[in-house]
Amino acid sequence: MLVRSYEMPWRPAYEMWASGAWLVGLLFFVYLGGRGLITSPIALGLAFLALLMAAHRARQGLRVLTIRASLSGKAMQVITTRKLETLTRKPDQVFLGFGFEWLPVHSQRLYELAKVNYKEYAVSPQLLGLLGFAVNPQPDAEIGLPYIHGVEPREQPLYRPLQNFEGGTLLVGTTQAGKGVALGIFLTQAIRRGDVVVFIDPKNSRRLKRVVQRACQDYREADTFMEFHPAFPEVGVRLDFTFNWQKPTEIASRIQSIMPVDAGGAFTAFGWDAVNVVVQGLVSLEDRPNLLKLTRYIEGGIEPVLEASLQRFFDRQLGPGWRDSQEMRALLQTAARGGIKKPSEVATPQLLAFVAYYEQRLPQNQRDKVIDSQIRVFRHNREHYQKITANLLPILSMLTSGDLGQSLSPDPFDLDDKRPIMNFEKIERGGHVLYMCLDSLPDPSVASAIGALAIADLAARAGMRYNLGSSQRITLVVDEIANVINQPLIEILNKGAEGGIHSICAMQTLADLAKRLGSEDAARMALGNLNNLFALRSKDRPTQDFIVETFGKTGIHTMRVGLNQGADTHLGDWSAGKSVQVTESLEERVPVDILGKLPNLQYFGSVAGRLVKGRFTILNPDFDRPPVAQKEAT
Repeated sequence: MLVRSYEMPWRPAYEMWASGAWLVGLLFFVYLGGRGLITSPIALGLAFLALLMAAHRARQGLRVLTIRASLSGKAMQVITTRKLETLTRKPDQVFLGFGFEWLPVHSQRLYELAKVNYKEYAVSPQLLGLLGFAVNPQPDAEIGLPYIHGVEPREQPLYRPLQNFEGGTLLVGTTQAGKGVALGIFLTQAIRRGDVVVFIDPKNSRRLKRVVQRACQDYREADTFMEFHPAFPEVGVRLDFTFNWQKPTEIASRIQSIMPVDAGGAFTAFGWDAVNVVVQGLVSLEDRPNLLKLTRYIEGGIEPVLEASLQRFFDRQLGPGWRDSQEMRALLQTAARGGIKKPSEVATPQLLAFVAYYEQRLPQNQRDKVIDSQIRVFRHNREHYQKITANLLPILSMLTSGDLGQSLSPDPFDLDDKRPIMNFEKIERGGHVLYMCLDSLPDPSVASAIGALAIADLAARAGMRYNLGSSQRITLVVDEIANVINQPLIEILNKGAEGGIHSICAMQTLADLAKRLGSEDAARMALGNLNNLFALRSKDRPTQDFIVETFGKTGIHTMRVGLNQGADTHLGDWSAGKSVQVTESLEERVPVDILGKLPNLQYFGSVAGRLVKGRFTILNPDFDRPPVAQKEAT
């Protein structure tokens, strides 16, 4: 039968008293031998035995004191980019901060600490320094309980192979728990590896932006860093999210992915069809679609596209003289006199004549499906058409209003606009780092639409990479995932690794994601596509439950001590008894309530099935800059 030892370090170090007693015995045996009361060989043997026992007991006592001294934890640490460079010399390894692998013994210690006042067993952390450990205790003013990281006195740099992160990584933590610091560490390593990096930041963290800029400055070429900011379009690049596609229907699906979800799906389907009709018409005219053109022809009417399409079709099918035919002239005259009913006020007599000729004179086998779709929209009741596209037009209006329209629908022939025009294919081929700020605080609706559209475009690019093959690694980092998650992002998380896109997502609570996706089941399904989990301090109970479920269970020993005593009926009869029972039960490897007590920057992480306890370090990108320059940068 396997017997497991029961450890209880949260107690006085009784072993030190035993060690002292053995030292007294050592001196006593030496005294006896020196006085000749026992023979020298016996005295020396007994003294040596006492010395061994004293050392053994002292080692046991020091182990207890060392563990108790580590209850002071670790304070937050700031490192420079140069220090991080020394810690990340192997590109095939990912640095995860400092910590240790979380074993069942650590869970046992944590459960036992919940039963006592840890301050009563705290020992001066200077003892750790005397024993050769690094001493940097957590100040009392910092958030969280220090003993969570102190259940193990010895920590070391944590690394995991890069291939462990191909399945996606999730960062969970409440506000100011350290998600931005963790993202800075991961982003710096991705930039140093040479990855193409796309970072979607809804808040525009200046500190995190500076970390990315410094990494590009240290490890990449001067023009690698690119920025997009809706509120400051003049300082960034222009992005064309409708540039990359293999089939025209992809653009309609891209726009559909950012539309509000309706219960029956009918309005979303109508929106997809409306976009697809315009896109197919523009493509047939060899005119590249963009958001401004889509908005113009969906809101203002399909008439200009239809008229140009019919002229092009007649030129191709009927030859150059079709305008001078007797039938066409008669239809033009009839339309000019108002003899043909107008479906809309913007329809010109010429368009009415073209449509009538197409419908009346051309047999079905000679007609064009793209033009048929445009005529269907042209004939549709205008008021009803506006109602069924009510979900679509607000989205397009948000993305095309003001300067944002020029940033997301760039005109390559505008000589006055010197900003670079980029798309994800150019970003990938150029090996760039794109920092996308969404500016969600003042305008959350537009920020959500921009982020979702960018992800939809990147998903299309992932599909092209999957079909055509590519060896360039892309790191996609999404902060506040609940602001932008949509079906394309779920597809990237599910299949993106095959296309070379590796994702890192950060969120605060499961409830935020559930609200965005409609239910907690949908949120859990989306998060199930992320293989690795880093859990910082979390206050939301459903989120905590999700985390501890991921970490699994372990066996926890529980000691029960029973005392009983009593007197018998006969005078003088008395009995007493003591029983000690150690039982084992399966409990969570990390207690749920502990997640809400983690200090800033500290985490529990599950990477490739291994559970680690670690802490991230604050990265200072301006350590070698003058104080004035640092102040300006912040």
